[in-house]
Amino acid sequence: MNDESLNLTTRQFLKRFGVTAQREIERAIRARLDEGMLRGTERLPVRATLAIPGVLDELEITGEIALE
Repeated sequence: MNDESLNLTTRQFLKRFGVTAQREIERAIRARLDEGMLRGTERLPVRATLAIPGVLDELEITGEIALE
């Protein structure tokens, strides 16, 4: 195994995931605000799940997104 390659490709994946996830979260929240489903003062629970078939069954990370 090449540690440098593992590190680089892992970071590339996580960067792509992070950028994509942030864009989709913001889009979805703005849509719910426009629909009146959110007031804009909420603290939203968030959960992300990561799996690598055959390697990592499931890693769950939880947190909160504050709108104000």
